[in-house]
Amino acid sequence: MAYILNIETATKNCSITLAKDGEILVCMELAEEGYSHAEKLHVFFEEALQKAGLTFQNLNAIAVSQGPGSYTGLRIGVSAAKGLCYALNLPLIAIDTLETLARQLSVTEGKIIPMIDARRMEVFTAVFDSAYQKLRATEAEIIEATTYDGLEGTIHLLGDGAAKCKALLNDPRFVYHDAIIYPSAKEMSRLSFDKYQKSDTVDVAYFEPFYLKDFVMTTKPKKS
Repeated sequence: MAYILNIETATKNCSITLAKDGEILVCMELAEEGYSHAEKLHVFFEEALQKAGLTFQNLNAIAVSQGPGSYTGLRIGVSAAKGLCYALNLPLIAIDTLETLARQLSVTEGKIIPMIDARRMEVFTAVFDSAYQKLRATEAEIIEATTYDGLEGTIHLLGDGAAKCKALLNDPRFVYHDAIIYPSAKEMSRLSFDKYQKSDTVDVAYFEPFYLKDFVMTTKPKKS
């Protein structure tokens, strides 16, 4: 029996699940325009454990979304996960953020392309088949009308980066799933348990999020 705390903070959605053998016991999440992850995350931990009648000492592992995504969001989630692993002497499991987003959609055919907004016409993306096998590696890609010309069949687009592609990717083979916006810890629960069973963990000391792009600090122009 394994209790795993799953943490997803790669986007505006601050999301956690507490799962037993891959089955969700408690899910807590909140998506806000302002990143409130740092304030919400530890409150979610405490409330989830309380609802499940457990304590931190009952946990067997911590799983965290590894990215790509928001630099700030990933940093907050990974820092919290590492802190718990150090304090409780637990293994750390890293989960592909785009795969958890892709797994919100269930289709029998076609390609699944999750997209996380990365400013302007750029998205963090990858290509999966209907069985969630990755067909194209994760990358930061500037979307153009010809970006997916080499793919055959129906192409399913989802995530907060997909909406801005509608004007360019408007062929009938593109199907938009507007209701699926952010990755969630819900889809992490089964993935993290599978990795736990295989002892597929990362080094707590050296693990870094998959930022994919260098952090760029933006500043408001000074008023003259």
